Amino acid sequence: MTSFAAVLSREFSIAEPLVQNIMDLIDEGNTIPFIARYRKEKTGSCDDQVLRQLAERLDYLRGLEKRREEISAAIAQQGKLTEELAAQLEAAPTLARLEDIYRPYKQKRRTRATVAREKGLEPLARELMAQSRTGPSPEELAAPFVQEEKGVSSVQEALDGACDILAEEISDDAAARQLLRQYYQKNGLLHSQAVDPGADSVYTGYYEFSQPVGKIPSHRVLAINRGEKEGFLKGEIQVDGGYAVGLLEGCFVKKGSRAAPLVSQAVEDAYKRLIHPSLEREFRSQLTQMANGQAMKNFGLNLEALLMQPPLRGKTVLAIDPAYRTGCKIAVVDPTGKVLDTAVVYPTPPQNRTEEAKRTLAALIRKDGVEVLAIGNGTASKESEIFAAGLIQEMNCGLSYRMVNEAGASVYSASPLGAEEFPQFDVSLRSAVSIARRMQDPLAELVKIDPKSIGVGQYQHDMPPKELDQALGAVVEDCVNRVGVDLNTASPALLGYVAGINGTIARNIVAWREENGAFSSRAQLKKVPKLGPKAFEQCAGFLRIPGGKNPLDNTGVHPESYPAAKALLDHFGYTVTDMAAGKGSGLPQQVEQAGVRELAALLGVGVPTLRDIAADLARPGRDPREDLPAPQLRTDVMSLSDLKEGMELQGTVRNVIDFGAFVDVGVHQDGLVHISQICDRYLRHPSEVLKVGDPVTVWVLGVDVGRKRISLTMKKPGGAAGKNNRENSL
Repeated sequence: MTSFAAVLSREFSIAEPLVQNIMDLIDEGNTIPFIARYRKEKTGSCDDQVLRQLAERLDYLRGLEKRREEISAAIAQQGKLTEELAAQLEAAPTLARLEDIYRPYKQKRRTRATVAREKGLEPLARELMAQSRTGPSPEELAAPFVQEEKGVSSVQEALDGACDILAEEISDDAAARQLLRQYYQKNGLLHSQAVDPGADSVYTGYYEFSQPVGKIPSHRVLAINRGEKEGFLKGEIQVDGGYAVGLLEGCFVKKGSRAAPLVSQAVEDAYKRLIHPSLEREFRSQLTQMANGQAMKNFGLNLEALLMQPPLRGKTVLAIDPAYRTGCKIAVVDPTGKVLDTAVVYPTPPQNRTEEAKRTLAALIRKDGVEVLAIGNGTASKESEIFAAGLIQEMNCGLSYRMVNEAGASVYSASPLGAEEFPQFDVSLRSAVSIARRMQDPLAELVKIDPKSIGVGQYQHDMPPKELDQALGAVVEDCVNRVGVDLNTASPALLGYVAGINGTIARNIVAWREENGAFSSRAQLKKVPKLGPKAFEQCAGFLRIPGGKNPLDNTGVHPESYPAAKALLDHFGYTVTDMAAGKGSGLPQQVEQAGVRELAALLGVGVPTLRDIAADLARPGRDPREDLPAPQLRTDVMSLSDLKEGMELQGTVRNVIDFGAFVDVGVHQDGLVHISQICDRYLRHPSEVLKVGDPVTVWVLGVDVGRKRISLTMKKPGGAAGKNNRENSL
């Protein structure tokens, strides 16, 4: 048997010893973030995404092997496991192929073929399938099987029963199913049509639609699935049935034999009654799995970009959670996230108490030193934005504002976590606090919310919940560990995503912090209940302690590498204090100039680890998000009616989907940049060029005020072909 390491090495183009190392590290209980960051020598510096894909594929292969053993045992128990069959099972590369081989031996529910066998017609089926060119006719062969006591009252009944047996055996033939499966893959169409052609729905584009199963994009598969679920569409896999039957006849029918017409009849019955419905279910399931995988991958990319948006540090923020009848909820939050003030104002209809609201907000802005406004983009946000822009102009004190995606804020505010954090506030005020904190640190705030509620997915509510939760949880985990977490300020929700820390340990860390005061060293983590040596090994490097006893505790250097880090500083004449003061910024260059391999050998570490240590010492407390473009802030406001064809606008990407990207251009309604309008070169997917949070320059292609739709392009009118303006706007 080929080893899993050999298979994975071939599939991922990674040396087999490295694959074996990765498998061993996973089996030892190490987390993916820890392996990716602190075991690079053993993995060949594989990133977290490759490691997760490899781990998933390893799970599949192990599941395949387990199923192979189960099937072999089941067939052996029947006394039918031949050497040839065992070889076929051993060579089966997929679960589908394995199940095809097992199909004839699987215990079935009562079928027409089962009934025919009970009537003693299996020998007749064998004689018919032999398809002799001479000898008795099928009717003559069937005559001895006419036995009233067994329920066979005529020759025709005997032949029909025998054909039922043949049809089931033809359907169970693994080679025949594989032949048809290849035909379906190459020539099949996913077709949809309207249940009621006169009904108006969002699915009108699919009322008469077909596309090859090998080429149909995932969003169309999901649209058809949802249209079926909602009762507007009927979907099916279409192929040339006559050609498919011909393929089967080539496998089973001996032309010129006396039984050939009956075997052809059995072939056609097998195809129409058994094989096509089965393959249709299989292909619909495969298409759905493919579409779900693509949608979850796309959701993950969007979520990662959203979580990794640059924080707005050092700013006191006034957040407005817009509403009509119940008023706009206000929360003022200081640079550390502490709530300074709250209020409720009514600048929107039906109250329209604009002047009173301005006085209230102006007083809070002056009292708390507010520097920026965060406005939720939900109900009444346009009116609130107009109100805020007017207030900024009147105060003329350097204020600016930003629209903040409030998706999921209400979910957080009504959650037990929201109630635990702010028991003194009602639900709506918690939402305002969440909006303010999202602007200050998107990652720290958004981890408190179920990722499915964040609003950057595509058909996310149609995804398998368990698979989606795993996929999105992995994205959040990777982002949190890539950035690092302040051990003394992080919430339990944020700590829970740190490698090696579960919900219980996260709560224990916070409880220890509240009882004993701030952590002064990473070593104190060992005193936290249930945080054992393995958990410490996994989490320590991702937790930061600004201002702690040991400046290395505020870097990404793992405690196991502290001796090497200090030796490196000594080698170049630095102290840990120098490093904390930012005097080691040139370390990476010095390491390369000194000879990275020789220096790594001298310090007793691998080359990747040495480079990581040098980079961490050069920028202690570094946040990788700070290297990204800062979020756009506004001081004025536009409306949909202000947009004109050809107008140039600055926008922010809000969502990236299969067929394009939605861009916020400051008019409350996001505009769509179709994939064909992103750049002049061919794109398989918009995510090749764009991600959530990207600042972009766009031009208006068209505006439908009535339907509130904006069409945008990123191709500069008259610009050079193939030049993507995003590169210029960044």
